[in-house]
Amino acid sequence: MIPRYSRPEMVAIWSPESKFRIWYEIEAHACDAMADLGVIPRENAEAVWKAKDVEFDVARIDEIEAVTKHDVIAFLTHLAEHVGSEEARFVHQGMTSSDVLDTCLNVQLTRAADLLIADLEGLLAALKRRAIEHKNTVRIGRSHGIHAEPTTMGLTFARFYAEMDRNLSRMRDARAEIATGAISGAVGTFANVDPAVEEHVCDKLGLVPEPISTQVIPRDRHAAFFATLGVIASSIENIAIEIRHMQRTEVLEGAEFFSMGQKGSSAMPHKKNPVLTENLTGLARMVRAAVIPAMENVALWHERDISHSSVERMIGPDATITLDFALARLTGVIDKMLIFPENMLENMNKFPGLVMSQRVLLALTQAGVSREDAYAMVQRNALKVWEHRTDFKEELLADADVTAALSPAEIEEKFDLGYHTKHVDTIFARVFGE
Repeated sequence: MIPRYSRPEMVAIWSPESKFRIWYEIEAHACDAMADLGVIPRENAEAVWKAKDVEFDVARIDEIEAVTKHDVIAFLTHLAEHVGSEEARFVHQGMTSSDVLDTCLNVQLTRAADLLIADLEGLLAALKRRAIEHKNTVRIGRSHGIHAEPTTMGLTFARFYAEMDRNLSRMRDARAEIATGAISGAVGTFANVDPAVEEHVCDKLGLVPEPISTQVIPRDRHAAFFATLGVIASSIENIAIEIRHMQRTEVLEGAEFFSMGQKGSSAMPHKKNPVLTENLTGLARMVRAAVIPAMENVALWHERDISHSSVERMIGPDATITLDFALARLTGVIDKMLIFPENMLENMNKFPGLVMSQRVLLALTQAGVSREDAYAMVQRNALKVWEHRTDFKEELLADADVTAALSPAEIEEKFDLGYHTKHVDTIFARVFGE
């Protein structure tokens, strides 16, 4: 992923240096386990640890790979250069390349998941703070982009909090599912490497042994992991779209923070564009782009082919780095987001009283009017407000059919905003707990 959309801690997980360090740890721990079993001499296992402080030379490994055309062999050759050929002759005993590659990938994905979990927790804290801050800030709810009934800005934030809280659970589950390792040999039968070696290596790396592998760890695990990233990305876009709509000039109920010296347009100095949330929409597309290839990686030939390999070399870093950046960016947007309560009320009253139409409809039916007649009575008055910007309550008071069923006081009572916010506390308790 390009530096523009990257953060150093996540990038470091996917660096060649980190990868080779994990490969080394897998091989060294495997040697320890084999020495414990008496498969290799203890002194050879101990000799491998001479390289524990070595900074592996990426350029040198690449140079060897240019000849061997095999990355794991190139690494093992370079390791022997540090440990000594005789001392390193038992390294990789009974193992196959996928034992190293797949176990390493899952270590990287679990570490990436830990960062993403922390990102989600930070975002949740920001959403909760803004939800509580604007718990009773009334705004109009919209369906199909059209005014519906009143809600609050706090409920909007709470809705996004609940969605991201579900995503946090999904991410934790995805981490647990991907945290497996395999040191099971050429086709997963442990013919040349004892299962105790796998158990030891996994324990040292914070993984659990894959119950049954072939030459690879089953890719349905990875498909589920990347699918989770895709769902989280879609939730990011869901929030970003709402903020973008709120920042539209004719709406302006909320907006991204506009910093001193920031420019919105090279041509129009007045512009304040929602560039961060537009960027998040684009980044969400890139994360989701990893999902289908991950799904297609599940079907491999027999015990293994490498059709998944090139895919994972790209989507592993790109999807996790992009999502990490996107979550951090969204947290910043929520933290600094500007809210305009006065504009919310002004927008809600653009067609005075119209948003209370359902209350009047229900009152008429409760007063004995058939639903069909009640709907027609309310709608004809509502359409006058749409067409002439008159006051809905005044139109109702002037309608003889309506006043025959409802008194002026009963009509007046149906325009109380508090009616629509009376259960906000109940919803907040459901979302955030008592």
